[in-house]
Amino acid sequence: MRKIALIILPTHNEAGNIKKLIKRIFIQENKIEKFSLEILVNDSSSVDNTAGIVKELIKKYPKKLHLIETKKEGLGKAYYQGFLYAQVKIKPFVIFEMDADLSHQPEKIPEMLKEIEKGADMVIGSRYVKGGSIPKNWGFHRKIFSFFGNLIIRFGFMKLEIHDWTSGFRAMKIWILNQSLEHIKKYSGYVFQVALLDFALKQGARVKEIPINFVDREYGESKIFFSQYIFSTLAYLVMFSPFIRFSIVGTIGFLIDFLILTFFDKGLQIPSSYFWLAQLVSAETAIASNFLLNNFWSFGYKKIKKNLFGSFLKFNLISVGSIVIQSVLLQLAVSLFGRQYWIIAKILIIALIIIPYSYLLYNKVVWNK
Repeated sequence: MRKIALIILPTHNEAGNIKKLIKRIFIQENKIEKFSLEILVNDSSSVDNTAGIVKELIKKYPKKLHLIETKKEGLGKAYYQGFLYAQVKIKPFVIFEMDADLSHQPEKIPEMLKEIEKGADMVIGSRYVKGGSIPKNWGFHRKIFSFFGNLIIRFGFMKLEIHDWTSGFRAMKIWILNQSLEHIKKYSGYVFQVALLDFALKQGARVKEIPINFVDREYGESKIFFSQYIFSTLAYLVMFSPFIRFSIVGTIGFLIDFLILTFFDKGLQIPSSYFWLAQLVSAETAIASNFLLNNFWSFGYKKIKKNLFGSFLKFNLISVGSIVIQSVLLQLAVSLFGRQYWIIAKILIIALIIIPYSYLLYNKVVWNK
């Protein structure tokens, strides 16, 4: 018996596209062996008879085409409503997100399902991997928002292996949605896509990208609101990025180190011969603070509950390694460019080398879920 792959199509005034799209989707079933395709249209208050066209098509595909009608509340809410309906009424094995304006080619559905069969938990139709593309006739501002927006998200989460965080063409196993519903229900617009992918990765989902050629709609108007997209995405990044939290924790650790050392120096006025000991105490206190804050906040979604002391020793070792690297590189920079530039050199070394090095190594060694 073939498993159900359900394509969810949120629509608002897509009368010029919906009939053609549904037919193209069902044609793909001839190329698929292990899945049966079904479609769920969530029409959000269309005034151009989109829902009426779907109702007529249901007569042709009575068990494979479904329709729900809801008020217009944004893309994220439309998908969330579709997920809930699918969970209760259809119970698919795989769910697709897909635009209803013919921007995404249904001919990619068989390839995406093949990747699911190979073991992927989520497959993303990506515009920014080799072979993928965005429309050449896009305005310069839209290209900038799309490309650099994804670049900021990739570096913000330090998940450089994922190239297209905002793609709306995805296939995912139902377990991802079952676990993520409580998290994603708060989001709408295009930040919904970022939140869903972020949550899936934090649950250990195996994500695969395949190239797609994104095309502009032929009928209707785009529903993208760039101001909402930018601010809501940045807000999500600040709230949920472990890397940004990690950077904040590092800043707190630096302040702790600085204040304790200043207290020993200016407050207690310890002899110079004991300054090394003060440095050791301040550095170790900062390291302990960093470890605890990272464990319970930055990496709280995979916090260590057992063998805390052993993990702290690993954290300490990596921290010592970062100090050694920083010292060597700083000495090299001073030798090459002069002592007057040591502050600039130190900031660049920390920002460009130490923070990424520490973050990646802590993830691989200490918080390796």
